[in-house]
Amino acid sequence: MSALSINKHNFEKEILNSGKKVLLDFFSPRCGPCRFLSPIVDELGRELSDVVVAKVNVDEENELASSFGIFSIPTLVVMEKGKILNRAVGARPKREILNML
Repeated sequence: MSALSINKHNFEKEILNSGKKVLLDFFSPRCGPCRFLSPIVDELGRELSDVVVAKVNVDEENELASSFGIFSIPTLVVMEKGKILNRAVGARPKREILNML
């Protein structure tokens, strides 16, 4: 499966109650670096069975993005049990994202 699409309605179920480590990609479809990162995030979603890989469209989910203090995109956030473990702003190669996990 590729990355899940997350919104304020499914965030608790898919992210907070997943019981797994989570990689969230905060993006906008109009952002060039986000479009570069998107296929990498989708690929990780297909490859990683022990991590929930998900995307949050900041244009549609401004409230959710604000709750994470997202000011620049793309922003990658790694979470576990509701706690933020790691955060990175800007496009990254796949190996750097894997190292974040």
